[in-house]
Amino acid sequence: MQRPQVNQDAIRPPRSSDGLARPTVSRLHPCLALVFPVAATLSGCAASPRPTAAPPVSAMVGTDALAPRTPPVSLDPRVALGADARRWVDATLAALTPRQRAAQLVHAWIVGDYESTTDSAFATTARWVREDGIGGVIMSVGSPVEVAVKVNAFQAMARIPLLISADIEPSLGRLEGGVYLPSMIRGGSATVLPTAMAIGATGDSTLAYEAGRVTGLESRAVGIHITYAPVADVNVNPSNPVINVRAFGESPAAVATLSAAFTRGVQDAGAVATAKHFPGHGDTDTDSHSALPVLRLTLARLDSIELRPFRAAIAAGVASVMSAHIALPTWLGDDVPATLQDRVLTGLLRDSLGFRGLVITDALTMDGVARRYSQPEIAIRAVQAGADVLLKPADVPPVIDALVARMAQDAAFDARVTAAARANLELKARLGLARGTQVSLDTLRAVVGTASHRALAQRIADRAVTLLRDAGGAVPMARGAAITLVTYAAAAENTAGDAFAAELRRLGAGAVTRVRVTPQTPRAELDSIATSAQGRLVVLTAVRRVEGVGRAAVAPAFASWLAERAVRAPVMVVATGNPYVLGQFANVQGYLATWSVGVAPERAAARALLGTQAITGRSPVSLPGLFVRGDGLQRAGGG
Repeated sequence: MQRPQVNQDAIRPPRSSDGLARPTVSRLHPCLALVFPVAATLSGCAASPRPTAAPPVSAMVGTDALAPRTPPVSLDPRVALGADARRWVDATLAALTPRQRAAQLVHAWIVGDYESTTDSAFATTARWVREDGIGGVIMSVGSPVEVAVKVNAFQAMARIPLLISADIEPSLGRLEGGVYLPSMIRGGSATVLPTAMAIGATGDSTLAYEAGRVTGLESRAVGIHITYAPVADVNVNPSNPVINVRAFGESPAAVATLSAAFTRGVQDAGAVATAKHFPGHGDTDTDSHSALPVLRLTLARLDSIELRPFRAAIAAGVASVMSAHIALPTWLGDDVPATLQDRVLTGLLRDSLGFRGLVITDALTMDGVARRYSQPEIAIRAVQAGADVLLKPADVPPVIDALVARMAQDAAFDARVTAAARANLELKARLGLARGTQVSLDTLRAVVGTASHRALAQRIADRAVTLLRDAGGAVPMARGAAITLVTYAAAAENTAGDAFAAELRRLGAGAVTRVRVTPQTPRAELDSIATSAQGRLVVLTAVRRVEGVGRAAVAPAFASWLAERAVRAPVMVVATGNPYVLGQFANVQGYLATWSVGVAPERAAARALLGTQAITGRSPVSLPGLFVRGDGLQRAGGG
């Protein structure tokens, strides 16, 4: 099918001297000419009180004062837009062709690396922005400055401001600059906060709020508007390969409280929070990136566990919700993914839970939907179900073409696309994008990765450390004692254990002998480590990726070697990342969980082992037969 010619001039209205984008009246429906000129701000919204109290943005101190201002219109979708904002949305929508309306729903995937304007990936995205008029992009990886530069470039091309989104979950690392090999020089990073499960181990909703606030501040500073966080899933399945430490824990009440606090923090900082993955991805044992998880749960069960955090986030004013590519045959009677079910996105989320914000699909390229349906079919069915944003299609023009073709055939579908386009525009108005989209690189450097934000990361990491086993009372360990540190991590995790070893030495540990192993290390090499080990054997496991068998697990050969070693001599395991790996070597004498990989958690673990800080964490999850939620041996610090 031949694509219609894009009406470029109709999309981007000229800007007046006050900076507010104003549609050209002559191109609008005649009735709309009566409402212009538009006032100079979008600040006139209904004076509805916030439904949930939260620390005021005015309480921010230090460099946070340089962060982007709170949007001129509340991000809470229950708060009505002001008259000026409504006029901008109405006039902009009226100026769009059917194809341009459909394009507002499509958010394409890009990487935040450096590319010249002649690189094919950059040129393709530029074409999608200029010619196809997509509504937004989802940014993945890259250093903060490179992300901001690229975002500014694409925003300058867009005739309607783009919604920029990213998976800015705590500790997901989308804005880490990487490590240059072989020099091991770090490439610069935003603040890497500990995971949601680490926050869950603290049990502190104030820390959840502050984590959300820092996430929102740093996201807006680099030009990202939508943070795909918090993960509101309740991780009740220890075998969950995709949620795991991304969740706050397994208690519906605790996850609800922390999700709501994180949501308020993000949105008080001027960014959009996203509760995901609706209606709940926490009881799966399949990764929806690679297959379709099937959850045999009743609606009553969902209501009592999975839906509670989403209710709390909605009550906190969350502006967007992301769907899950999961099947719910017991409730729905078929294996159609929830993303494509109107009973889920409209009947449950909209009608029952009362959500009024933006409904976003998980990525269209994930095998949870892509194995069974074509990209155009996914797009059509998701929009029919109630989705407003089609995230990360494999290719943009075919998806837009399919939407336009269906719009021409089906008036109800055309109306649904128009409503979704309006929802995108309304969020852009709430974010203040009609008044400008460019971010300042100078301001960025004063906000992103600041000392106060990194101190928050360390404070969360310190509070999260949880001692789940200490046979013989070996913690705190004696100063000056020799340690053989075995770091188990994937081959690509080049820096795993570095901060831990450095902190042990700084705090006065004895000789620290470091050995690095990977899932591929042969048994003979492991045996030689055991033979030559000096002093106490400390094993740091940095497991955060699924390793070949659909589980975030330790390689069986290493797990059996470790279990055998624990029979002969005491072994202390420090689990950074997946805490459930204890089930693979249940006989070790000591077990310390940080719930996160990275520099701050490793430093916290070293301080806890040597007794220089208190150990106060409580497990937010259970592993049957080994530990239960709430477990955690407490230790006084300062020794």
